[in-house]
Amino acid sequence: MIKIMFVCHGNICRSPMAEFVLKDMVKQKGLQKDFMICSSATSTEEIFNGVGNPIYPPAKAVLEAHGICLSGKRAVQLKASNYDKYDLFIGMDSANIKNMNRILGGDKSGKIHKLLEYANSPADVSDPWYTRDFNRCYNDIYRGCKALLEVLAE
Repeated sequence: MIKIMFVCHGNICRSPMAEFVLKDMVKQKGLQKDFMICSSATSTEEIFNGVGNPIYPPAKAVLEAHGICLSGKRAVQLKASNYDKYDLFIGMDSANIKNMNRILGGDKSGKIHKLLEYANSPADVSDPWYTRDFNRCYNDIYRGCKALLEVLAE
């Protein structure tokens, strides 16, 4: 089983979008038993008294517009103890990568990557929190997840 943790700043937009996009792709290929896919945040900004906020409504809406259903997802924070539990930690941007390395205590096994690396791009996934362009963000994530799944299938 391949265990993947998507990571962004707050775990309410990009990383949960990537989590559910990849889950949908895996389901369409009948590979659910081969993957465990989760997401988390590098910050605690969306977590109050131990309870995370749900996915941001515009992010949820763009997923639903693409026929991707999600329920019950709430923001959680990335922890150092996650490093040994997952095979890949996939960040959305360079700041996420820096913070993941700090939280996880480095990357001695080469598990940390940026999503669009898999699509042969050095670019960051567009952040809809600032751009308000959730469709562009979805397209970046879809492209990255499709390429990631192709790499993992090889």
